[in-house]
Amino acid sequence: METLDYRFAGTTPVRFPTDAVLVGVLASGNLEILLEPAELDGAMTVRVVTAARGFGTVWQAVIADFAQRHPLRDVRVSINDAGATPAVVSLRLDQAVETLLAGDLS
Repeated sequence: METLDYRFAGTTPVRFPTDAVLVGVLASGNLEILLEPAELDGAMTVRVVTAARGFGTVWQAVIADFAQRHPLRDVRVSINDAGATPAVVSLRLDQAVETLLAGDLS
C-alpha cells in the first residue's frame, strides 16, 4: 500500500447536501472517492491510498488536473484505489463533484 497526500488552493465554495459524498466501489480495477467538508483555510486536500506502488508521478498529474478543473474550497478528498487507470480516476472524481454539486443549494 502507498499513501499520497496533496494540497491545493481552492476558489470554489460548495455546500454539502449531506455529511459527505461517496462514489465508486473499492474493487479490482476500480476505486472509491469520498468528499467531505473540512476547515482547511480555503484549501482542498487529497489523500490517495493505493495498492499500486510507484505511480506517484501519474497520481500527481491526475490530481493536479482535477484540482485545476475543480478548485473546491474546504473539501477533503479521500481516494481508496484498487488499481484504477488514470481515465477511471478522472471520471470518478468528476462523478463525485457532479454528485456534490447536484445537491448544492448555494
